[in-house]
Amino acid sequence: MRGCVIVAGLVAAIGLSACGDAQQEAAAPAAPKSGARSVQFYAGQGLIAKVGTGSIEVDPRGGLKMQVSGDTDGPGYINLGFLPRINAYPPKDGIYEVDVVADKPAAPAAAAPTTVEVKGEWSAYPVDHLKGVKFMAKANAVTAMLPAKG
Repeated sequence: MRGCVIVAGLVAAIGLSACGDAQQEAAAPAAPKSGARSVQFYAGQGLIAKVGTGSIEVDPRGGLKMQVSGDTDGPGYINLGFLPRINAYPPKDGIYEVDVVADKPAAPAAAAPTTVEVKGEWSAYPVDHLKGVKFMAKANAVTAMLPAKG
């Protein structure tokens, strides 16, 4: 009797380990880990819902002009802007992450996506390392690259 229990246990363990291998093989490869973290938001401030398009341009007078078209969760969001993330080290690919943020409305409105335009400037951007900006929202991110230097 004891031998049957041991054999049954071994068969179950082998079967379960095979299931674990199948699940690990089917899993998608992990996305590269970001070396950046968000700056602390103020009370009521948060990421916009979604980014549609984004662009960047070096201002001849200094700074980096940034522009994003996206959606908020509803009407009434104010103080739209950008918060560059804090990097422990310069990204290897030269793409820096920037949060697209807004202040939530005081009174909740109907939950209907509202299109917004966000414009701003990053005055102290890393001139020597920056090749592009990844604009971060709740649901997605969009990358805008600097034009190649000719």
